Amino acid sequence: MDKEEGISTIRRLFLSFFGSGFAPKAPGTVGTLASMPVGALVLFYLGAQSLFMLTFAVTVIGIVEVNRYESIARRHDPSWIVIDESAGIWLTMVITSYAQSYIESAYLYPAVLLASFLSFRLFDILKPSTIGWIDRNLEGGLGVMLDDILAALAAGALNLLLFKSLAALLS
Repeated sequence: MDKEEGISTIRRLFLSFFGSGFAPKAPGTVGTLASMPVGALVLFYLGAQSLFMLTFAVTVIGIVEVNRYESIARRHDPSWIVIDESAGIWLTMVITSYAQSYIESAYLYPAVLLASFLSFRLFDILKPSTIGWIDRNLEGGLGVMLDDILAALAAGALNLLLFKSLAALLS
């Protein structure tokens, strides 16, 4: 019996963010892009607090579900698991959305989305410092989810610094 045969379809859909993690190339980037419309709609219509709560819930459930997957499949963090990218991009979007306190512009919302994507992927791919250490050394669901949460915190902080600097230059 294949080790992954015991993984339910619902679990696969959740962990792969509705199958986006099964993209043949760059599943992390595809998963991030697939997650962005959900995050953008929640952010635009329900606000940053709602997107934060969704991110928190998905992170906690992600830790539990990755642990369950790993106990069944005996495999750590296969590339098709991209729910961590979903949580990461959403947290980056939440943090970056606070740039509105620095800049008033009709173009701010698309700029927030673009900056969130670029900065999150940068930190998620490069995995500098503690992000990389966690990715390499922390096992289970906590390790899978936490490196992306830290990448999101770094990306969001970078974006706020960039938007604040831009606001200072424009004033």
